[in-house]
Amino acid sequence: MSEPESSTPAVRPLDTAAIATELTYQFEGIFTREQIADAVQQARAALQPQSRIPTFLPILVTRHAKELLTAAAQASGAIAKTVPEILFVCVHNAGRSQMAAAIAAHLAPGKVHVRSAGSKPTGEINPVAIQALRERGIDLTNAYPKPLDDRVVHAADIIITMGCGDTCPVYPGKRYEEWDVADPAGQPLAVVRDIRDDLTSRVSALLRQLNV
Repeated sequence: MSEPESSTPAVRPLDTAAIATELTYQFEGIFTREQIADAVQQARAALQPQSRIPTFLPILVTRHAKELLTAAAQASGAIAKTVPEILFVCVHNAGRSQMAAAIAAHLAPGKVHVRSAGSKPTGEINPVAIQALRERGIDLTNAYPKPLDDRVVHAADIIITMGCGDTCPVYPGKRYEEWDVADPAGQPLAVVRDIRDDLTSRVSALLRQLNV
C-alpha cells in the first residue's frame, strides 16, 4: 500500500535572483544590479536565521532589501527626503521600537517617515504589543524584527534608542535621544498598555517639536 501524499505544500526555495530583478526596476539608475543583488543577500543573511515561517521569507527579504536600498539612496541624496526621518531602536525590535514607529506613523501619516531596528533582533513581534496597539486602531501584524544597519542610521534625522546602550553608531548632524521606556517582553496586557500610553505621550511630544 502506497504512502498517502502529504497535504502540506512544499516550501519553494528563496529566489534571490528574482528578488534582485524586481528591485532593479525600482532602483534603476541609482544602484547597479550587483549592488542590488548584494543588498538582497544581506537582507537574506539578516532574516533567514530567525525566520520561523519559510513561506514568508521571500516577502520579508524583498521588503528589507528595499528598505536598505532606499535608506542608502536617501543618505547619498539620490532620493530626496520630503519629511523628517525617525529611526526607533531597541534591543529585539519586537516591542518598544516597533510600537513607537507604528504610533508615529499612525499619528502623523505622510508627515514623517519612520523606521525601526534592533541591536539583537528576535524572530517575531511581541503578540501582546500587537494586541495593545490594535486596541488603538494601529495594525502591527505586518511588522517584522530586523537588525540595525548603518544605512538606516545615515538616512535618519532623529534616532530614538530604548535600552540598547551604545550599539547604535553616532554620526555628526543627527539628533539622538534615549527614552527610558519599560520593556514589554513577558509582560501582561495591562503593563503593555501602560507602555503603549507612555510611548504615545513621548511620540506625540516629539511630533509637536517637529511641527508635523
